[in-house]
Amino acid sequence: GINFFDTANVYRRGEAEKVVGKALKDFPRESYVLATKVFWPMGKGVNDRGLSRKHIIEQANASLKRLNHDYVDLYYAHRYDPETPLDETLRAFDDLVNQGKVLYIGVSEWTPAQIAEALHLADKNLLDRIVVNQPVYNMFNRYIEEEIIPLSEAHGIGQVVFSPLAQGMLTGKYKKGAPAPAGSRAADENGRKMLARYLTDENFERVAQLEKVAKTLGVTLAQL
Repeated sequence: GINFFDTANVYRRGEAEKVVGKALKDFPRESYVLATKVFWPMGKGVNDRGLSRKHIIEQANASLKRLNHDYVDLYYAHRYDPETPLDETLRAFDDLVNQGKVLYIGVSEWTPAQIAEALHLADKNLLDRIVVNQPVYNMFNRYIEEEIIPLSEAHGIGQVVFSPLAQGMLTGKYKKGAPAPAGSRAADENGRKMLARYLTDENFERVAQLEKVAKTLGVTLAQL
């Protein structure tokens, strides 16, 4: 029943997009939703990063080639780019929509003020609007509830959250004082760095309490 596939150009410098494209090639295009992203460096050049028109257009075409698709359903600005005028970024996305290479645009980890400004500029200049936001959201990190959710509800923006299980912490597989399970993200040096903000004494205590609740309800911690 899975029909939503989310990747990004920066994941293994394009290799993830190739894998996703290959995996989807035998399925009817209308049967799934495909998303990718742009922002992070894809090379060492000054134009190989950010949300300039040049980088967005070049990377959109490169992503479509790697995915072996004519278009993507969702195209995200993977982060906000303070070095590029927001109007330039939005016009580049709008051009991709008009060209049929992108159906809908979104953002990831933008602040409420940044999202609001993008909506204002889009309406002012009759450009395609943001319709989806991809924030981190889990039981340890609920920051979007205060401002982003109300703003999104007011403007019809959906949420496609990432790290809902706190990068595995909320599965209960990581135990305080015990080595990380073989093959898990925390077993890798880079993975441990990404998980550092979650692997705290306070969070271990919270997980232990949640495991007790889950056991009482007869479900797994991840289901809870």
